[in-house]
Amino acid sequence: MASLKEMRNRIGSVKATQKITKAMQMVAAAKLRRAQDAAQSARPYAERMASVIANLAQGVSGESAPRLLAGTGADQRHVLVVATSDRGLAGGFNTSIVRAARERISSLRAAGKDVKLIIVGKKARDQLRRLHSDKIIDFYEAGGAPSMDVAQAVADRVTALFEAGEVDVVSMVYSRFQSVVSQVPSVKQLIPAEVAADAPQVDLKGAVYEYEPSEEAILETLLPRNLTIQLFSAMLENQAGFYAAQMTAMDNATRNAGDMIASLTLQYNRTRQAQITKELIEIISGAEAI
Repeated sequence: MASLKEMRNRIGSVKATQKITKAMQMVAAAKLRRAQDAAQSARPYAERMASVIANLAQGVSGESAPRLLAGTGADQRHVLVVATSDRGLAGGFNTSIVRAARERISSLRAAGKDVKLIIVGKKARDQLRRLHSDKIIDFYEAGGAPSMDVAQAVADRVTALFEAGEVDVVSMVYSRFQSVVSQVPSVKQLIPAEVAADAPQVDLKGAVYEYEPSEEAILETLLPRNLTIQLFSAMLENQAGFYAAQMTAMDNATRNAGDMIASLTLQYNRTRQAQITKELIEIISGAEAI
């Protein structure tokens, strides 16, 4: 059985840990509000961009369609952009994204497809390189906050691969923020650009629009920009989900530390009382023997 000193040291250690987890919970809660506002503010722009592209895409077809929209006509070579955070202590947030990426990789390989990986975030790199190090072709740090520079760098990289004929389909695996307690691992196709069938129609109010330049020329400009926006929006969703998961994880850790302190304190008091009782019995027995 541990001595009273060892038990006091353990209680003190758990209390120190509880202070740290409580502080991390408060920091995550403060950062979550800003990250959530940023993610939700980016959604209307990304959705509106997708709506404009969907409406423009109705006027182009066949060989006139931009390659980023029409694709290569094949789906043999795939690139997955897997985005997580650089840091942990967020429960199963990063693991759930990596699990979704592994499932996607397995399904593509089972179908006979070639798969390459572009990693955004240290946690994805650390977990995926154990089994798929040969498939990782590039890595970017997520950083402390989502950066348009990183999103642009990833967009330029996948665009270069596509234009060089080295890839047919590019998809992104990330976590979509729904609420503080719900972050959903999601897979979004980036190239060829998906045209949402349910995209809201632009209300022309009876007018007939003639585009100058043509729809094809406008799409040639919008599609690369849309690729960067979709990547940046996904990174913002990841950031909000990370802080929500970290806040929940640190809250649970703080509660567990409190339960452990209560249990250890009860055990300490019982041990101390037993030791006092034993000493009293020894004193009384010694007095009676005299």
